[in-house]
Amino acid sequence: MKYLLLEREKDIAVLKINRPEALNSLNSDVLRELKETLLELNQDDKIRVLIITGSGQKAFIAGADIKEMKALDYDGGKEFAELGHSVYNLLEDSNKVVIAAINGFCLGGGNELALSCDIRLASDKAKFGNPEVGLGIIAGFGGTQRLTNIVGEARAKELLYTGKIIDALKAEKIGLVNRVVAEGQLLEETWKMARKIAGNAPLAVSKTKEAVAYGRRKGISAGLEREKELFASCFETGDQKRGMEGYLNKIDVKFEGK
Repeated sequence: MKYLLLEREKDIAVLKINRPEALNSLNSDVLRELKETLLELNQDDKIRVLIITGSGQKAFIAGADIKEMKALDYDGGKEFAELGHSVYNLLEDSNKVVIAAINGFCLGGGNELALSCDIRLASDKAKFGNPEVGLGIIAGFGGTQRLTNIVGEARAKELLYTGKIIDALKAEKIGLVNRVVAEGQLLEETWKMARKIAGNAPLAVSKTKEAVAYGRRKGISAGLEREKELFASCFETGDQKRGMEGYLNKIDVKFEGK
């Protein structure tokens, strides 16, 4: 891969956007590499948690590549948006838990990528925003929808209409990120959370993710019905038997995802 670095440690993978000379901005080539890599990772049953971060000290992802976008017409713009949506949908719909470790500028398409992840941890040096309106475009990789779902319509409209950039503490206050940590502790804290998640029953975690997503898309009534089905399906797994036996007998359990 030219623009990505991928590392695996047991059941956790770290995917790093590696274009620091361009602040890890996303062009079509980067997005295609991301798509191919995510498709492969989603088929890897050994991986339970995926961490995404950026190379260098300045940026997580500073946005989509403006040099490429400048030359686009309507058809090119639609094709670029469709590519971005296909990648970010893979993240949101992944059977892995995806954690964004946001180590710097998280703007435009970078913020939209972070919004597609399950959990967002941010360095205290990180900056967030969707400044697309200042470039004559809108957030086109899902930002108008996901930002609204996460921070609420009023705050999303303010950020999207003004294009202003906010710091990590403000992002935490409005619910855009889960937690802010000191710059030097970001990856350590992200790994700590990833290991905690990976140690739980993987089928139960993935079913929980499915239930949350189903309710968001279909509404709470449909979500509650789906939750009952997914809850019942857990009792057909060996992990449920192991987990409850371990609890009752006060012994540590190693879940197998079966």
